[in-house]
Amino acid sequence: MATSARQQPAWKAPQWPDSSMQLPPLKIWNSLTRSKTAFVPLNWESKTVKWYVCGPTVYNDAHLGHARNYVTTDIIRRIMRDFFGYNVNFVMNITDVDDKIILRGRQQHLLENFISDNKSLNDNVLSTAQSALQTYIAKNLPLLDSKAEPSAIRTELIERYKPILSGRSLDGGPAGDKEAKVKMHINTVQIATKAIEAAQTNSIMINHFYPETQDILLPYLDFKYGSSVNADDHSIFTKLTQMYEARFMEDMRALHCQDPDEVTRVTEYGQRIVDFVQKIQDNGFAYTTSDGSVYFDIKAFEAAENHYARLEPWNRNDYDLVADGEGALTKETSEKRSKPDFALWKSSKPGEPSWPSPWGRGRPGWHIECSAMASDKLGSQIDIHSGGIDLAFPHHDNELAQSEAYWTKKNKSCERQWVNYFMHMGHLSIQGSKMSKSLKNFITIREALSRGEWTPRGLRIVFLLGNWKDGIEITDDMIKAGSAWEDKVNNFFIKAKDIVENHSHSNGGLQLNGSSISAQDVHQARIEPSIAEHELAQALDKAQKELYEALCDSFNTPLAMTTISELISVFNGLDKSGLSSQSVQTSAEWVTSLVNIFGLNGLTSPKDDTIGWSGVSIPEAAKPYVYPLATVRDELRRKARSTEGLSSRDLDVVKQLEALNTGDIQKEAESYAKVADHFAKDINALRSSSSLSKDVLQLCDRLRNVDLWDQGIYLEDRDGNQPALVRPVTKELLAARQEKEEKDCQKQKAKEDFQREAAVKADQGRQSHMNMYRTPEYSAWDEDGVPIKDIDGEELPKSRVKKLKKDWERQKKLHEKWVKANG
Repeated sequence: MATSARQQPAWKAPQWPDSSMQLPPLKIWNSLTRSKTAFVPLNWESKTVKWYVCGPTVYNDAHLGHARNYVTTDIIRRIMRDFFGYNVNFVMNITDVDDKIILRGRQQHLLENFISDNKSLNDNVLSTAQSALQTYIAKNLPLLDSKAEPSAIRTELIERYKPILSGRSLDGGPAGDKEAKVKMHINTVQIATKAIEAAQTNSIMINHFYPETQDILLPYLDFKYGSSVNADDHSIFTKLTQMYEARFMEDMRALHCQDPDEVTRVTEYGQRIVDFVQKIQDNGFAYTTSDGSVYFDIKAFEAAENHYARLEPWNRNDYDLVADGEGALTKETSEKRSKPDFALWKSSKPGEPSWPSPWGRGRPGWHIECSAMASDKLGSQIDIHSGGIDLAFPHHDNELAQSEAYWTKKNKSCERQWVNYFMHMGHLSIQGSKMSKSLKNFITIREALSRGEWTPRGLRIVFLLGNWKDGIEITDDMIKAGSAWEDKVNNFFIKAKDIVENHSHSNGGLQLNGSSISAQDVHQARIEPSIAEHELAQALDKAQKELYEALCDSFNTPLAMTTISELISVFNGLDKSGLSSQSVQTSAEWVTSLVNIFGLNGLTSPKDDTIGWSGVSIPEAAKPYVYPLATVRDELRRKARSTEGLSSRDLDVVKQLEALNTGDIQKEAESYAKVADHFAKDINALRSSSSLSKDVLQLCDRLRNVDLWDQGIYLEDRDGNQPALVRPVTKELLAARQEKEEKDCQKQKAKEDFQREAAVKADQGRQSHMNMYRTPEYSAWDEDGVPIKDIDGEELPKSRVKKLKKDWERQKKLHEKWVKANG
């Protein structure tokens, strides 16, 4: 049944369970309907969810665009399991055979051999690079003269592609992915031509030449020699895929993504894929061409009242997308029964790996891989299938068609839809274009984490702040919003832990000093919560309801993040003396469970009863030294700031610190022990000081601002007699200190500039106004020393005399001021 060019076919809603079974009122934005549909798992009795996700094609390192897809998927998976209580069976594939992998493996193999045979910058290397450059330009930058000299090419590039280099399209419109790809080719040619020019004058080393020309050499060497590669040696390809699969899994774990329950690989499914294709053909929905390839027959499929292109029917005649889905090594054949028919099995040409099949040696088409593996692991129906939005057509539409063709009977309509819910994650964009390997506009996950540009938590927060199905563009505002949310939650955890762990708050903020408060008073306080406690309880109840509704609304994490932030805002505005440790603990534990569910605390279980996330407490090795040190400092500061001030005897409190260094000290605690020891010694050295309180306060400030800060620990002094809050140095604190230092530098510079200007003015006043014009330039002066005639005895113009008199009066004031200052 041909699908309307603009309309999706009807979707079959899963059967609701009987009234005895309660399911969460979860709705999911379903790409099969382009609307939010109620989620009902196939196996609702056991709340089991069968979920298949398209994994990576492993021929390069994963970038932040991949992180957007897989981290977001991990967030939703965690919510399904840990918030809604579903038993999720999560299967992910690894594509380790496809056109991109074959090309990359073959190209790398050929380049390695070429480099091995040409270890110096000889004529063969240079002529090969020049031919590669010409071929690359002719294919990718047709506005250029490919045979021009490298210097002319670089000049012509700027002229012919000026609009694209200026961020527009060639016709002056806005730039998109097409322009981003052209810009990538321009960059490749600019780097290569510069290297070739340098090679022509012997001004580049061979170890620099190859990296700068490899992007033109790789496709050229494959074009010339690719078909001669012994593709029966699968190690040419598997050494590439195995390395990048391992690196991909490392990257995902570094981002705190949980491992899939099962991982499938195309190379492990050769015969099962052949059997899958054979059944589709037996059902009458595929045909074989003379070269031994097998194609899906869309017309036959639709003639049997099946639907093709369920997800994006409006793209079914976009033959650029169709061709892209077939792969770079696939050549158009006249034997296809209709243009959009796609390959299920590809006959292998020379230089391509192959496996045996009834149609001859060949390899799987890209789309069939997922159908075969997902069907093998999850059966004839799947609850959720997910992947990046760029896979919707043709990849996922072809998956749906061939899977339904497999699970039906010969020439019949498929009675059940293969997937009930299709979820597509939005792109991560940079400068308006999606981040992708093919555009080479990506930052790898490894680079981003190692350079400190992102943290696993920071990246995950940004994705949570955006809707999972929508695109996200990296902007300064987006980064600031993520950092602000993280800082707010971090400070909440630090303050909440302080209240919970501080016994002075254990009775609703009442200070139990001896018998000043009776047991009856305490009992009354417990049964009559303070206004602050009542407001916090109300805010928590409201937040819990709103967050549940948000996550039921197709995993609306932006609203969930706002809800958490608003609860913390209420907490921040309350009088903390009116809060009991229990009320604070209840709110903090709820927020903690959510950040754990969202994966913001690594792999920590949502059931973990520890308040907060990693980074809100100082290191364990520091605690035996820093906490006593902070207590001693608090006591010294309290007395030093009191009316009576410090006495030498008050310094005996540091003996507590001296006792810390008497036993064995663990290696990881040595730096903290030294800080405590040095502070104790420096305090003892002040016993005879005539300004004891002042000097002790200076040491206390140095301990806070320098000694402990350098250890990544900050003592946050608070009003009244509250002890200093011991906390880790965070990004927020670092930024605040940097801002303060910059302001202090500006103030100091302004002060120095003012002093410099004042000194200049003061020095100007040294000269007497009566003598300032007594120079050979003039021949006569009035009684004040102001010139009236020039060197030739001619009278000066009145306007000139007027100006000189004005300067004379200014100097008079400066000189009189100088005389007064210098006696």
